[in-house]
Amino acid sequence: MKSFVTTSLLALTLIGPAVYASDSETSPNVHAADHDYAAGKQAVARKDWPAAVASFRKVVAADPNNADGYNMLGYSLRSMGKIDEALAAYDRALAINPKHMGALEYSGVAYLKAGQPAKAKEQLAKLEALGGKSSEEYRDLQEAIEKYDAGQH
Repeated sequence: MKSFVTTSLLALTLIGPAVYASDSETSPNVHAADHDYAAGKQAVARKDWPAAVASFRKVVAADPNNADGYNMLGYSLRSMGKIDEALAAYDRALAINPKHMGALEYSGVAYLKAGQPAKAKEQLAKLEALGGKSSEEYRDLQEAIEKYDAGQH
């Protein structure tokens, strides 16, 4: 029994990062092995934005073509209120992967925070073209835009 429990805990430890990965990632299995990426995700879970930013900056420094790293860097910066820096990170993610649905959603939210709803709606249209109105990213950004339009921002 003790061996079974130990094996089960080890299995959960090994697959945990992949299970925890956000739907906004394009390569969650690749990121599961990246210590800095995993540390960034853990910092996000704790809402420790400075630690998340530091971790994701290391990720993109090591791999300048990591769209997921730039997306999560943007998310962390946006959560700190650094909207211009967040938008720059999302722009980089989208330059690497123009179909990155997470970056499209998150940049749309950042545009709302910047008082630019027209740009948020552009991102929403791109999401619709990529995944239709049923994708989680589309629904989340649509809801954020509706709240913004209703004055709840």
